Amino acid sequence: MCGKNYTKISEFVLLGFGNLDNINVVMFIIFLIIFKVTITGNLLIIVLVSITPALQTPMYYFLSHLSFSDLLMSTNILPNMLGGFLFGEQIITYCGCITQLYFFCGITITECLLLAVMSYDRYLAICNPLRYYSIMNMMFCVNLSVWPWLLGFTSNLIGVLTISNLDLCADNVIDHFYCDLSPLQKLSCSDTSLLELESILYSIPTFISPCGFIIVTYICIFHTIFSILSKTGKQKAFSTCSSHLLVVGTFYGALIVKYMIPSKGHSLIINKIASLLHTVFTPLFNPIIYSLKNQDIRKALQKLS
Repeated sequence: MCGKNYTKISEFVLLGFGNLDNINVVMFIIFLIIFKVTITGNLLIIVLVSITPALQTPMYYFLSHLSFSDLLMSTNILPNMLGGFLFGEQIITYCGCITQLYFFCGITITECLLLAVMSYDRYLAICNPLRYYSIMNMMFCVNLSVWPWLLGFTSNLIGVLTISNLDLCADNVIDHFYCDLSPLQKLSCSDTSLLELESILYSIPTFISPCGFIIVTYICIFHTIFSILSKTGKQKAFSTCSSHLLVVGTFYGALIVKYMIPSKGHSLIINKIASLLHTVFTPLFNPIIYSLKNQDIRKALQKLS
């Protein structure tokens, strides 16, 4: 994966957010706090689900997998960003850049699929409650949680291998705070049409299909909720999926902005902001959203404290 171009370009320079003059240290402190809160919050979710009997249900089991993917995303992206704020431009080796890209793509695809699995779980709980526990048995839950990880970290191998075999004969400066597909394409003097075609084809099963599946399940969920006569019943049903809906909106909103707007001119700033939302703030928001809006997690936190 790190072979062909290693002798041509052995390292890249990550520009990050450029020179922020006197606020570099302030930004470092802010994002260091965000990093610590993200790690603590997601680890706490995983621990609570593991040790609290009331949280050992399919919904929280899938949530623990989402928290673990958020942990991986944060540790993959934030250390380089923090180094950029503290020391300026960051140097990353060629192999380190390709590895970071591989994990970024793998985690992103895994989260897309996990969110689709979680929407299916909420669909069964609200639209088919009598059969929910017979369908969502432990073996089925394990299978549903394993497949996103397998598909996430195998489906992107061909794309990353294609990138690693590009002839990078431009400069080695990446105007971003991590190694992403678009900046690497700009450094290539090879024909990237195959890579662009692969990206479009891979987006169908890994991004478009899960997003479409989530939309369909929530249409069914809302149809069921609105058919409930009791106002209390409607509120209870909606509360079981509101946290997931917020997480889905944040995650897919950031991806749509990031990959629908071309990174040219002033749009590059928008791309970086969308990347920040996706790689930094979404992993931070997820445990906060579930902690604030979920009564079971709040009770578990109170017992733990």
